Amino acid sequence: MVLGLMLATPAARAASPYGERVREKILPNGLKIILLEDHKAPVATFQVWYRAGSRNEQLGKTGLAHLLEHLMFKGTDKTGPEEYSKIIQRNGGNDNAFTSNDNTTYFATIASDRLTVVVDLEADRMHNLKFDDAQFVPEHQVVMEERRLRTDNNPVAALFEQISSVAYSAHPYEWPVIGWMNDLRQLTREDALGWYRTFYAPGNAFVVAVGDFKAEELTATIEKAFGGIVPGPPIPPLRAIEPVQQGERRTILEREAQLPYVVAGYHVPNLRAPDAYALEVLAAVLAGGKSTRLYRDLVYDKRLARDVGASYDLTSADPGLFYVYGQPLPEKPIEQLEKELLAHVRRLQEQPVSERELTKAKNGIESDSVMAQDSLFYQAMLLGQYEIAGDWRWIDNYLPGVRAITADDVRRVAAFYLTPENRTVATLKPLPLAPGQRPPQESAPQGMVH
Repeated sequence: MVLGLMLATPAARAASPYGERVREKILPNGLKIILLEDHKAPVATFQVWYRAGSRNEQLGKTGLAHLLEHLMFKGTDKTGPEEYSKIIQRNGGNDNAFTSNDNTTYFATIASDRLTVVVDLEADRMHNLKFDDAQFVPEHQVVMEERRLRTDNNPVAALFEQISSVAYSAHPYEWPVIGWMNDLRQLTREDALGWYRTFYAPGNAFVVAVGDFKAEELTATIEKAFGGIVPGPPIPPLRAIEPVQQGERRTILEREAQLPYVVAGYHVPNLRAPDAYALEVLAAVLAGGKSTRLYRDLVYDKRLARDVGASYDLTSADPGLFYVYGQPLPEKPIEQLEKELLAHVRRLQEQPVSERELTKAKNGIESDSVMAQDSLFYQAMLLGQYEIAGDWRWIDNYLPGVRAITADDVRRVAAFYLTPENRTVATLKPLPLAPGQRPPQESAPQGMVH
C-alpha cells in the first residue's frame, strides 16, 4: 500500500493544474516572481531567467550572451571571482548556468533553509557585477576554446550549426549560441559590459523557485533582495521575422569525420500556434523511442543506420525547425539513408497513423511529462521555458492539447509543414583523418552550459 501511494504521488501532483499551485507576483521594478511549493524533500531550486539569448545579438558580436554568462561568476564588490560557486558549495548546494537562443539562466539547488544565500547572491550580481581585464581575458579564451571543443572539433555539431545558418536568412536563429569564431575573437570587455547593462535588469528577468518553502515568506525575501534594483533601460525590441521559404535548400559540410550524417530541417511554428501539439505528437510517432518508426525500421530491420531521430522545440520564443536526422552504418550510403528518412515523412503525409501507434506516442509523451515532474529542477525549468515562450500558465494546456490530437491532425501537419519547398538538407561529407589524428567527437549539439 505504501509503495502504491509513492508511485501515485507524481501523477497526482501532475494532475493538479500549475495555475492552482503556482504563486506569481510582479515587483514595481518589473521583476516577475514565480513560486511553486513542493514539500516532498527539504530542498529547493532557485533560478533567475534573463530574456537575453543569442537571438538578441547582432552579427559581428555573436556569442556575447554566452560570454557574459561566464563572466557572471567573476564577482562583485561583495564576492570575489568564482566565490559564488564556492559559497553555494559550502552551504551544501550546487549551481550552474546555461545560454540558449532565447535566454540565459542561472540556477542553484540547495537545502531550503539556506535558500536566502542564493537569493542574496543572485540579487547582488544582477546589478553589481564587476570584472576587469585580468578576469575578462582568460574567460574570453575559455569561451573560444569551448567553441573549438564543442563545434570545431565536433563535425555533427558543426553540421547542425550549418543547417541553421542556411535555413534562416533574416532571423537571428541563423547564428549559433556560442557565436562565430571571428566574432568571438573581436569581443571586448566593453562589449560584455554593454550587454550586461542593457539586458541584466529586473524588467528583463524573472525568478523561478520550486521546493520546500512557504511562498509568502520567500516572496518577501526576494522582494527585499531585488526590490531596490532599478528597472534598467528599455530592452531593444526584436522585430526580425523569417520570411516563408520558397524552395529546398541544400548544404554540404566537408570535415574530418569517420561517418557521414544527414539532417533535414523544416520551418514550423512554436507553442503560440494551434498546430504545436500535433507537431509534438508527430515527432513522437517518428522517433519517440527505440520502438518507434524511424529506429525500428532503419536501425533494427534494415540495418541501414546507427542512429536516427526527430526533434521539435515546442517552447522556442520564435518559430523554429523540425528536424529529422540520421547517421548510417559504415559502408552504408548516406544517399540511401536520406531517401529512407524522407520516405518516412511522405508516408506520414499520405497515410494516417494507426490508432495503436497514435495512442502509444501520446502515452509516451504523457508518461515522460508526468514522471519528470517529480523533479524539483525539472518543474522549475518547465515554468521558465513556458514563461520564455509566452506564459508559464500554458503548461496546463500541454497534456490536454496532446490528448486531443487525432491521426488526421498528425497527417495534416506533416503534409502542410514537412514539404520539399520548406526543407533545408545538410549533409556531412567525411574527409579522411590525417595520420595519427584522433577521431573527432561526433554528437548532436547541446545547450551552452557554464
